[in-house]
Amino acid sequence: MATSNNESQFHDCLPLMVDKLGGDGLIDEMCKGFQLLMDQDKGVITFDSLKKNSSFLGLQDLSDADLLSMLKEGNFDGDGALSQMEFCVLMFRLSPDLMDQSKFLLEQALEHEFDNFQY
Repeated sequence: MATSNNESQFHDCLPLMVDKLGGDGLIDEMCKGFQLLMDQDKGVITFDSLKKNSSFLGLQDLSDADLLSMLKEGNFDGDGALSQMEFCVLMFRLSPDLMDQSKFLLEQALEHEFDNFQY
């Protein structure tokens, strides 16, 4: 993600986490990440809570514009904040390797279904 001064380096750790934790473990860890970033009173991630708590996840060097961009990218319902579901979907969308892996698994499952389909 680019910042106004320089370009931040992003290392996609989600595929490694899936390998080590499995699917359920990854979801559990993402929920913990959401809990760290959310506004405790509102139960969602707001700009203020993201800015305040982003250092817990190593995001302290992101600019306000980057943080706002993250919120906008994941905010599907237009309320200006991220629910837990929106946060998890955003994390998956930001992981190109995980998306490629998911696409491969989906294609395998579909091929298996077509191969076993009885007319």
